[in-house]
Amino acid sequence: MTIRRQGYRYLNLVTGVFVTCLITANIIAVKLIAVAGIVVPAAVIIFPLSYIFGDILTEVYGYARARQVIWIGFGCNALAVLAFWLAGLLPSAPFWKGQAAYQAILGYTPRLLAASFAAYLVGEFLNSFVLAKMKLMTRGRWLWSRTISSTLVGQAADSLVFIGLAFVGSVPEGELFRLIVTQWLLKSAYEVLMTPVTYLVVGYLKRAEQEDYYDYETDFAPFKLT
Repeated sequence: MTIRRQGYRYLNLVTGVFVTCLITANIIAVKLIAVAGIVVPAAVIIFPLSYIFGDILTEVYGYARARQVIWIGFGCNALAVLAFWLAGLLPSAPFWKGQAAYQAILGYTPRLLAASFAAYLVGEFLNSFVLAKMKLMTRGRWLWSRTISSTLVGQAADSLVFIGLAFVGSVPEGELFRLIVTQWLLKSAYEVLMTPVTYLVVGYLKRAEQEDYYDYETDFAPFKLT
C-alpha cells in the first residue's frame, strides 16, 4: 500500500495561487478584449494559470491532493459569488453612484454562473485525471506530453461546456463554434508557451517536497474530498 505524507512545505502556497487565479479570472471575465482582432473574455489572461497549477498539483502531489484543491477552489469561488450577490442586494449609500457599475461587473446572471461552475469542474477534473493516468503510462517520463495533452482535453471540455451553456440560443451557431475553438486554442497555446516554467516549478517542488507521487492505487472518483 502507498503511504501518503501529511505535511508539505509548499502545498498551501500552490493551493492559494490556484484559487486566486480562479476567482480573479471569474471577476475579469466580464470584459471582452480583442487580441489580434480576436474577441475573447479577459479571463484568458490568468485562467490558464489555474490549469498549469492544476498540472503541478497532480504531477507532484497526486490526483487525490489535486481533487481536494479543485473542490477548495469551487467552494471559495462560490463563497465569493455569494458575497458579491449579497453586497449587490444591500441598499447603497445615498451619495454612492456606483451601483450600476457594480452590477455590470459583479452581478452574475444565473445562467453564466451555472455555466462557469460546470465548466470549471468538468475541465479541471479531466485535466487532472488525464495527467495522472499519463504519468503512469509514461512511467514519469516526458512531462511536456502530459501537461500539454491534459490541457488540450481539459480546456476543450471547459470551453465547450462554458460557451455552450452560456451562449447557446443567443449566439449564432457558427459564431458559437468559433468562440469555443478560439478559447480552446488560445488557452492551450498559453500552456505550451509556459511549459519551460512548468518544468522549473515541478522540478523545484519535487526536490523541495521530496515527493513525486504516482497514482497507482488512487480512487479517481471526483466526488470525494480525501
